[in-house]
Amino acid sequence: MTEMIAFRLATPERWAEVMLAGVFKGEPHDIADGFIHLSAADQVEGTLLKHYDQHQRLVLAEVDLAALGETVKWEVSRGGALFPHVYGEIPVSAVISVRHLLRNDEGDWVLPKDLRSAS
Repeated sequence: MTEMIAFRLATPERWAEVMLAGVFKGEPHDIADGFIHLSAADQVEGTLLKHYDQHQRLVLAEVDLAALGETVKWEVSRGGALFPHVYGEIPVSAVISVRHLLRNDEGDWVLPKDLRSAS
């Protein structure tokens, strides 16, 4: 894979803990799987709806995969697509930006334009 950017969703409270710690070591499901789950830009919406739809507010961390080096592996996951998995920790220094995601008045997630599907 040549994509050098990936994304991680988290609750604002959890991401505040990450920022204080200076490193993201994963959530319990990441630890159980042995790697940290990330999504490419075109996978964020599917991940949001499948795994985080019960939340009202989230943050979306944009991660520089080049900064993580050999710890990143693109592996087959949901629907046979290749997803970025990190076999290690993600230092906050590898986080390019953090955006807040909210719901609109109808209760639907409002994604940044660059991450919306073409539907």
